[in-house]
Amino acid sequence: MKRLPFLLTTHVGGWLPIKESWLLVLSMLLEEQDRQMKNCSKYTITQKESFISRINARFIVVLWGDKSYLNSEAVKGIPVYDYNDITKLGQENRNALRHFPEQGQLGAFEAITPEDVATLIYTSGTGGTPKGVMLTHQNLLHQINNLWDVVPAVPGDRFLSMLPPWHAYERSTEYFIFTHGIQQVYTTVKYLKADLQQYQPHYIISVPLVYETLYSSIQRQISSSSSARKTVALALIKISLLYMEAKKIYEGTVLSNNPVEPSSIAYVVNCLRARIVAALLWPLHNLAKMLVYKKIHSSIGISKAGISGGGSLPMHVDKFFEAIGIKVQNGYGLTETSPVVAARRPLCNVLGTVGKPIKHTEIKIVDIETGEVLPDGSKGIVKIKGLPVMKGYYKNPSATNKAVDQDGWFNTGDIGWIAPRCATGPSRKCGGLLVLEGRAKDTIVLTTGENVEPAELEEAASRSNLIDQIMVIGQDRRRLGAIIVPNNDEVIAAAKRKSSLDGNNGLAKDKVMNLVYDELRTCMAGCSFKIGPILIVDEPFTIDNGLMTPTMKIRREKVVAKYEKEIEALYK
Repeated sequence: MKRLPFLLTTHVGGWLPIKESWLLVLSMLLEEQDRQMKNCSKYTITQKESFISRINARFIVVLWGDKSYLNSEAVKGIPVYDYNDITKLGQENRNALRHFPEQGQLGAFEAITPEDVATLIYTSGTGGTPKGVMLTHQNLLHQINNLWDVVPAVPGDRFLSMLPPWHAYERSTEYFIFTHGIQQVYTTVKYLKADLQQYQPHYIISVPLVYETLYSSIQRQISSSSSARKTVALALIKISLLYMEAKKIYEGTVLSNNPVEPSSIAYVVNCLRARIVAALLWPLHNLAKMLVYKKIHSSIGISKAGISGGGSLPMHVDKFFEAIGIKVQNGYGLTETSPVVAARRPLCNVLGTVGKPIKHTEIKIVDIETGEVLPDGSKGIVKIKGLPVMKGYYKNPSATNKAVDQDGWFNTGDIGWIAPRCATGPSRKCGGLLVLEGRAKDTIVLTTGENVEPAELEEAASRSNLIDQIMVIGQDRRRLGAIIVPNNDEVIAAAKRKSSLDGNNGLAKDKVMNLVYDELRTCMAGCSFKIGPILIVDEPFTIDNGLMTPTMKIRREKVVAKYEKEIEALYK
């Protein structure tokens, strides 16, 4: 109930006169609608009616179900509408405006401007108390009018989505989809695999964790096949990865933050070498398409693109899908920016980036301490300005002023850099692309004075089959540590290979720790920092236990609070 009331606008056959009015949105159930509505407890209804009695509601809209469930003293004297009532009101108002236009001039119809608030969406709360983001009609229309540049979908295309409907990413996507007459299919983590096979979507809209899950599932299928098939499949995937790396050199999509262009001679030599390598690998890459990738495509669909947003896409996952011929376009945005502000385009899908800003959006990188604008290639805080930026936080002017400066620049709190523009060379098509490297507030400051971005280390560790989830820790410590949720099946399989199981086929916790720690050292061999002590936990980070947001981001402060004693013991 904390997120009520919501300010909504409705267009059902005509505008309902609701400017400066509050709608109390009562959802007796969010997931199973009428079926569970009939079975909901008296206590739940009593809670809602108690809430009604404590606010000054002008009217009530029941999203679904029978409005007679609210027929009590608590709502006496307050108009109650259901969906059919709202539809009828909209039709009546539209007809009245059409046949009696002078009524509109007398105030029966209040004008709605682009700057009016269309909805409140609360932040997920990874950085503290959730704040109500006021998004305007202009904010939402900006997404509808400009997302086609990123997703050139046409009527008849099928989208598969598994994000919660209250999330800004899902909301803007739905508005865009329905505006363009595209089919939308909803799924959940539990039914994702089956729905991919059944519906064969052209596009899938989701967060990076879903693509990581698909990647892990494909890897498991390959690992469980016969030795000969496994060897052939893995060899062909490696060849495809090499083929793609060679293509990037002569196509000009090698990501770099170095503003200095290479000499013409050096580039010509490298380009020629890359073309030769690609030509030699091309037949084997096409063989891989027929023998391996065709089966993967038939099982998951995604014939046009996977659209990833809401977090950083791990590079190894990005490269894998590119190698097997499934396009994944990573994008970037926040609830405060409606949300999309940048995305990779179909014809400029440079891995490791989140693409260029969409229309009517400006992005700049500023120094984290001085606030000065940094040149391309330099790492700093990402700031955004333009039509997607919110009107402010609801009833929180201090937070609004802190987030948006007087010139309209919104401080994202994200660390990133913009790829330098080069006229020639292997990076010539990367100029202006945005690269993200984590959250400023996630930065871990060691007692040695070193600043560590945990995202890089966590991404490297996530490549291991033995590790399901990891969160790097170490704030105000001398060295880094990690809280790890192991993949028990993979750990047991690895133990069997090393003959580490005891007589009962069990695996002691110290042996699990040794296996995971050895795996960490292998995965992080190329990282700038190393992980010291690790804490193995059995309970995964989930939405249900409050350790993840609805968009599957780890709530770092809650994980640290939950394992506070264990972390203290870890560093003793």
